[in-house]
Amino acid sequence: MSIYVVGHKNPDTDSICAAISYAAFKQAMGEDAVAIRCGEINKETQYALDYFDVAAPILATKVEAGQKVIQVDHNEVGQAIDGLADAELLEIVDHHRFGGLNTAGPLFVHTEPVGCTSTIIANMFWNNNIKIPKDIAGLLLSAIMSDTVLYKSPTCTDKDHDAAEKLAEIAEVDLHEYAMAMLKAGAGVGDKTPEEIAKTDSKPFSFGNYKALVSQISVMDTAEVLDMKADITAAMKDICDKEGYNLIMLMVTDIIEESTDLVFFGEPKQLIADAFKQDASGDCIHLPGVMSRKKQIVPPLTEAAAKY
Repeated sequence: MSIYVVGHKNPDTDSICAAISYAAFKQAMGEDAVAIRCGEINKETQYALDYFDVAAPILATKVEAGQKVIQVDHNEVGQAIDGLADAELLEIVDHHRFGGLNTAGPLFVHTEPVGCTSTIIANMFWNNNIKIPKDIAGLLLSAIMSDTVLYKSPTCTDKDHDAAEKLAEIAEVDLHEYAMAMLKAGAGVGDKTPEEIAKTDSKPFSFGNYKALVSQISVMDTAEVLDMKADITAAMKDICDKEGYNLIMLMVTDIIEESTDLVFFGEPKQLIADAFKQDASGDCIHLPGVMSRKKQIVPPLTEAAAKY
């Protein structure tokens, strides 16, 4: 039975590229591993897959009991593929906070405070003296450029920067030229519905007693999203009603201006006000310099929720 390597639901570029790359690493180590995905491919990720001529992982919405699984780019139960509780979790390779991790037995866990899971995986190749193929180097590079927004995110570290420079050489691309083309391919709303926009790159979180969904869409011009704000918040209300969230937040992140407009629906709005020290009585606040959900959105919300 092959080992499944899988990223989180609503996969982003790191989630998909890390799964493909870590499966390749395990294969190079003599193990039978295959990448799968538990969500649709976004436009940015598809650009990277097409550019480096790599097939998307097999879509699987659930794993069967006893299936051997490796998680990449996540560790929280709410973000994991369905059926994981009855599967055999072997490893976690991640760069996020731990969110209530509870396993049936010991497992291999490799986490680092870097900007991207693919940075960790690239170094695992190098530390084990395994040559990284050109296409895998391209995917690893794509993930780092995506997660760090071309080094602009505060999550970016020297380790991410160094890995990206080396991977660009292996992939034989101009790093900045390629990264901007990839980011542009994924930016904007395209033909997405308000509900799809509200759930773009979404991840569920628990902030104290409140169940929240935090999404993020990267754009070159926030107006194209903010002009649809009424329809988006109406869609957020429907999502709350259907899926039981107390709060839904959408980060509308401007790649050029390096800022985020946080659109939200639900209660308590005071949680948002306390977290970001702004008036949150409406449905949107502007957050200059905010690019990262992991480092600049989730921590202040977690800290604010602890006071409730």
